[in-house]
Amino acid sequence: MKQLLNKWLKNSQLFNFCLKMDTLKQFIFKPNCLLCAESTAQNSKNTHPSTHAVCGECLAELPWHPKTSCPQCGLASSGAGLNAIVCGSCLNSPPDFDATKAVFLYAYPIDAMMLRYKYGSMLNLGDTFGEFLAEKINIEDCLRNIDLIVPMPMHPQRLQERGFNQALEIAKILTKNCKEKLDYKSTERQTLTPPQASLPLKERVKNIKGAFKVNTALKEKRIAIIDDVMTTGASLNELAKTLKKAGASHVECWVVARTLPHQ
Repeated sequence: MKQLLNKWLKNSQLFNFCLKMDTLKQFIFKPNCLLCAESTAQNSKNTHPSTHAVCGECLAELPWHPKTSCPQCGLASSGAGLNAIVCGSCLNSPPDFDATKAVFLYAYPIDAMMLRYKYGSMLNLGDTFGEFLAEKINIEDCLRNIDLIVPMPMHPQRLQERGFNQALEIAKILTKNCKEKLDYKSTERQTLTPPQASLPLKERVKNIKGAFKVNTALKEKRIAIIDDVMTTGASLNELAKTLKKAGASHVECWVVARTLPHQ
Protein backbone atom coordinates (compact mmCIF):
# COMPACT_ATOMS: atom_id res chain seq x y z
CA MET A 1 0.00 0.00 0.00
CA LYS A 2 2.77 2.46 0.90
CA GLN A 3 4.32 2.17 -2.56
CA LEU A 4 0.97 2.96 -4.16
CA LEU A 5 0.45 5.91 -1.82
CA ASN A 6 3.88 7.29 -2.64
CA LYS A 7 3.02 7.09 -6.31
CA TRP A 8 -0.20 8.97 -5.64
CA LEU A 9 1.54 11.67 -3.63
CA LYS A 10 4.23 12.20 -6.27
CA ASN A 11 1.80 12.40 -9.14
CA SER A 12 1.14 16.11 -8.69
CA GLN A 13 1.13 16.95 -12.37
CA LEU A 14 -1.86 14.71 -12.98
CA PHE A 15 -3.83 16.29 -10.14
CA ASN A 16 -2.90 19.81 -11.24
CA PHE A 17 -4.15 18.94 -14.71
CA CYS A 18 -7.39 17.60 -13.23
CA LEU A 19 -7.85 20.80 -11.28
CA LYS A 20 -7.35 22.96 -14.36
CA MET A 21 -9.88 20.85 -16.23
CA ASP A 22 -12.30 21.05 -13.29
CA THR A 23 -12.52 17.26 -13.18
CA LEU A 24 -10.82 16.48 -9.88
CA LYS A 25 -14.09 15.96 -8.05
CA GLN A 26 -15.24 13.50 -10.68
CA PHE A 27 -11.87 11.74 -10.50
CA ILE A 28 -12.01 11.42 -6.73
CA PHE A 29 -15.57 10.23 -6.56
CA LYS A 30 -15.42 7.60 -9.23
CA PRO A 31 -15.81 4.13 -7.69
CA ASN A 32 -12.01 3.80 -7.45
CA CYS A 33 -10.01 4.17 -4.26
CA LEU A 34 -8.40 7.57 -3.88
CA LEU A 35 -5.27 5.96 -2.44
CA CYS A 36 -4.65 2.69 -4.31
CA ALA A 37 -6.96 3.07 -7.36
CA GLU A 38 -8.72 -0.23 -6.64
CA SER A 39 -12.50 -0.36 -6.93
CA THR A 40 -14.44 0.79 -3.88
CA ALA A 41 -17.51 -1.14 -4.97
CA GLN A 42 -18.54 -4.31 -3.17
CA ASN A 43 -16.23 -7.20 -4.04
CA SER A 44 -14.49 -10.19 -2.50
CA LYS A 45 -11.83 -8.08 -0.77
CA ASN A 46 -14.04 -5.19 0.20
CA THR A 47 -17.35 -6.48 1.54
CA HIS A 48 -18.95 -3.05 1.88
CA PRO A 49 -18.99 -0.25 -0.69
CA SER A 50 -17.07 2.83 0.47
CA THR A 51 -18.65 6.24 0.95
CA HIS A 52 -15.29 8.04 1.21
CA ALA A 53 -13.63 7.21 -2.14
CA VAL A 54 -11.29 4.95 -0.13
CA CYS A 55 -11.51 1.16 -0.33
CA GLY A 56 -11.96 -1.13 2.67
CA GLU A 57 -8.37 -2.36 2.66
CA CYS A 58 -6.94 1.16 2.70
CA LEU A 59 -9.45 2.24 5.34
CA ALA A 60 -8.19 -0.52 7.63
CA GLU A 61 -4.61 0.77 7.32
CA LEU A 62 -5.32 4.44 7.98
CA PRO A 63 -4.02 5.86 11.31
CA TRP A 64 -7.34 6.10 13.15
CA HIS A 65 -7.47 8.15 16.33
CA PRO A 66 -7.65 5.67 19.25
CA LYS A 67 -10.85 5.27 21.24
CA THR A 68 -8.73 5.10 24.39
CA SER A 69 -8.07 8.83 24.54
CA CYS A 70 -8.98 11.70 26.82
CA PRO A 71 -12.48 12.93 25.87
CA GLN A 72 -11.45 16.51 26.60
CA CYS A 73 -8.11 16.95 24.78
CA GLY A 74 -7.84 13.81 22.66
CA LEU A 75 -4.49 12.70 24.08
CA ALA A 76 -3.74 9.26 25.44
CA SER A 77 -5.80 8.21 28.45
CA SER A 78 -7.60 5.06 29.59
CA GLY A 79 -11.05 3.68 29.02
CA ALA A 80 -13.00 4.04 25.81
CA GLY A 81 -16.19 5.61 24.51
CA LEU A 82 -18.51 6.67 27.33
CA ASN A 83 -16.04 5.17 29.82
CA ALA A 84 -13.07 7.27 28.61
CA ILE A 85 -11.21 8.93 31.47
CA VAL A 86 -10.11 12.57 31.46
CA CYS A 87 -6.31 12.67 31.47
CA GLY A 88 -4.20 14.06 34.30
CA SER A 89 -3.19 17.11 32.28
CA CYS A 90 -6.81 18.18 31.76
CA LEU A 91 -7.61 17.53 35.42
CA ASN A 92 -4.66 19.62 36.61
CA SER A 93 -5.01 22.39 34.05
CA PRO A 94 -8.36 22.19 32.24
CA PRO A 95 -8.40 23.69 28.74
CA ASP A 96 -11.12 26.16 27.79
CA PHE A 97 -12.72 23.67 25.42
CA ASP A 98 -14.86 20.90 26.86
CA ALA A 99 -14.33 18.02 24.44
CA THR A 100 -12.28 16.91 21.44
CA LYS A 101 -13.38 14.60 18.65
CA ALA A 102 -10.80 13.49 16.09
CA VAL A 103 -10.85 11.06 13.18
CA PHE A 104 -7.17 10.28 12.62
CA LEU A 105 -3.75 10.58 14.11
CA TYR A 106 -1.67 13.09 12.18
CA ALA A 107 0.48 10.40 10.58
CA TYR A 108 1.15 8.91 7.15
CA PRO A 109 -0.69 9.08 4.78
CA ILE A 110 -3.11 11.56 6.40
CA ASP A 111 -0.35 14.10 6.99
CA ALA A 112 0.69 14.00 3.33
CA MET A 113 -2.93 14.24 2.17
CA MET A 114 -3.52 17.20 4.48
CA LEU A 115 -0.51 19.06 3.11
CA ARG A 116 -1.78 18.50 -0.43
CA TYR A 117 -5.19 19.75 0.64
CA LYS A 118 -3.92 22.94 2.28
CA TYR A 119 -0.96 23.85 0.10
CA GLY A 120 -1.27 21.79 -3.07
CA SER A 121 -4.59 23.12 -4.37
CA MET A 122 -6.39 19.79 -3.87
CA LEU A 123 -9.47 21.55 -2.53
CA ASN A 124 -11.78 18.60 -3.13
CA LEU A 125 -10.02 16.61 -0.42
CA GLY A 126 -12.05 18.83 1.91
CA ASP A 127 -15.12 16.82 0.87
CA THR A 128 -13.36 13.56 1.73
CA PHE A 129 -12.14 14.83 5.11
CA GLY A 130 -15.59 16.26 5.86
CA GLU A 131 -17.27 12.92 5.14
CA PHE A 132 -14.76 11.08 7.33
CA LEU A 133 -15.38 13.51 10.19
CA ALA A 134 -19.17 13.36 9.78
CA GLU A 135 -19.18 9.58 10.03
CA LYS A 136 -16.65 9.30 12.86
CA ILE A 137 -18.48 11.68 15.19
CA ASN A 138 -21.98 10.57 14.05
CA ILE A 139 -22.82 14.07 12.88
CA GLU A 140 -26.61 13.81 13.12
CA ASP A 141 -26.47 12.88 16.81
CA CYS A 142 -23.80 15.47 17.59
CA LEU A 143 -25.69 18.30 15.93
CA ARG A 144 -28.67 17.69 18.18
CA ASN A 145 -26.54 18.97 21.06
CA ILE A 146 -24.74 21.74 19.16
CA ASP A 147 -26.19 25.15 18.32
CA LEU A 148 -23.43 26.50 16.07
CA ILE A 149 -20.58 25.17 13.94
CA VAL A 150 -17.66 27.63 13.87
CA PRO A 151 -14.76 26.90 11.49
CA MET A 152 -11.35 28.08 12.67
CA PRO A 153 -11.12 31.60 11.18
CA MET A 154 -8.20 32.76 9.05
CA HIS A 155 -6.73 36.24 8.93
CA PRO A 156 -7.87 38.03 5.74
CA GLN A 157 -4.31 38.28 4.43
CA ARG A 158 -3.68 34.56 4.96
CA LEU A 159 -7.02 33.77 3.34
CA GLN A 160 -6.08 35.85 0.32
CA GLU A 161 -2.75 34.05 0.04
CA ARG A 162 -4.23 30.55 0.24
CA GLY A 163 -7.50 31.23 -1.54
CA PHE A 164 -9.71 29.22 0.82
CA ASN A 165 -10.23 28.38 4.47
CA GLN A 166 -9.64 24.64 4.84
CA ALA A 167 -11.70 24.47 8.05
CA LEU A 168 -14.66 26.20 6.41
CA GLU A 169 -14.71 23.75 3.50
CA ILE A 170 -14.87 20.83 5.94
CA ALA A 171 -17.55 22.59 7.99
CA LYS A 172 -19.70 23.00 4.87
CA ILE A 173 -19.82 19.22 4.48
CA LEU A 174 -20.81 18.76 8.13
CA THR A 175 -23.65 21.28 7.86
CA LYS A 176 -24.95 20.39 4.39
CA ASN A 177 -28.28 19.31 5.90
CA CYS A 178 -28.49 22.11 8.48
CA LYS A 179 -26.84 25.14 6.93
CA GLU A 180 -28.37 27.45 9.51
CA LYS A 181 -25.91 26.08 12.10
CA LEU A 182 -22.82 27.13 10.13
CA ASP A 183 -21.45 30.44 11.46
CA TYR A 184 -18.28 31.69 9.79
CA LYS A 185 -18.98 35.42 10.07
CA SER A 186 -19.34 36.09 13.79
CA THR A 187 -15.78 35.11 14.66
CA GLU A 188 -12.70 36.80 13.19
CA ARG A 189 -8.97 36.37 13.38
CA GLN A 190 -7.91 39.93 14.05
CA THR A 191 -4.13 39.56 14.24
CA LEU A 192 -1.76 38.14 11.62
CA THR A 193 0.66 35.86 13.47
CA PRO A 194 3.49 33.55 12.37
CA PRO A 195 2.33 30.00 11.53
CA GLN A 196 1.85 27.98 14.71
CA ALA A 197 3.65 24.95 13.23
CA SER A 198 6.94 26.86 13.29
CA LEU A 199 6.82 27.58 17.03
CA PRO A 200 7.41 25.60 20.26
CA LEU A 201 4.51 25.14 22.69
CA LYS A 202 5.15 28.15 24.93
CA GLU A 203 5.59 30.41 21.93
CA ARG A 204 2.40 29.08 20.33
CA VAL A 205 0.36 30.10 23.37
CA LYS A 206 1.93 33.55 23.38
CA ASN A 207 1.65 33.88 19.60
CA ILE A 208 -2.08 33.18 19.50
CA LYS A 209 -3.14 35.19 22.57
CA GLY A 210 -5.84 37.72 21.72
CA ALA A 211 -5.90 36.66 18.08
CA PHE A 212 -9.67 36.18 17.84
CA LYS A 213 -12.67 38.45 18.06
CA VAL A 214 -16.37 37.58 18.38
CA ASN A 215 -18.82 40.11 16.94
CA THR A 216 -22.06 38.81 18.43
CA ALA A 217 -23.46 37.59 21.73
CA LEU A 218 -23.38 33.82 22.16
CA LYS A 219 -25.37 33.50 25.37
CA GLU A 220 -25.61 29.85 26.43
CA LYS A 221 -24.72 28.63 22.93
CA ARG A 222 -23.18 25.19 22.53
CA ILE A 223 -20.50 25.43 19.87
CA ALA A 224 -18.30 23.06 17.88
CA ILE A 225 -15.09 24.48 16.43
CA ILE A 226 -13.97 22.81 13.20
CA ASP A 227 -10.29 22.56 12.28
CA ASP A 228 -8.12 20.34 10.13
CA VAL A 229 -5.32 19.44 12.56
CA MET A 230 -4.97 19.77 16.34
CA THR A 231 -1.34 19.84 17.43
CA THR A 232 -0.81 21.48 20.82
CA GLY A 233 -4.37 22.80 20.86
CA ALA A 234 -3.20 26.38 21.52
CA SER A 235 -5.23 27.96 18.70
CA LEU A 236 -8.34 25.94 19.50
CA ASN A 237 -8.01 26.76 23.18
CA GLU A 238 -7.67 30.49 22.52
CA LEU A 239 -10.70 30.45 20.25
CA ALA A 240 -12.70 28.46 22.82
CA LYS A 241 -11.73 31.00 25.49
CA THR A 242 -12.87 33.86 23.24
CA LEU A 243 -16.20 32.13 22.48
CA LYS A 244 -16.87 31.54 26.16
CA LYS A 245 -16.13 35.16 26.97
CA ALA A 246 -18.83 36.00 24.43
CA GLY A 247 -21.28 33.81 26.36
CA ALA A 248 -20.90 30.28 24.97
CA SER A 249 -21.67 27.65 27.60
CA HIS A 250 -19.97 24.67 25.93
CA VAL A 251 -17.26 24.42 23.26
CA GLU A 252 -16.04 21.28 21.50
CA CYS A 253 -13.19 20.77 19.04
CA TRP A 254 -13.94 18.61 16.00
CA VAL A 255 -10.79 17.94 14.00
CA VAL A 256 -9.76 15.66 11.16
CA ALA A 257 -6.41 14.74 12.73
CA ARG A 258 -4.79 14.91 16.17
CA THR A 259 -1.05 15.03 16.73
CA LEU A 260 0.13 12.96 19.68
CA PRO A 261 3.28 13.95 21.66
CA HIS A 262 5.31 10.85 20.78
CA GLN A 263 4.86 11.56 17.08
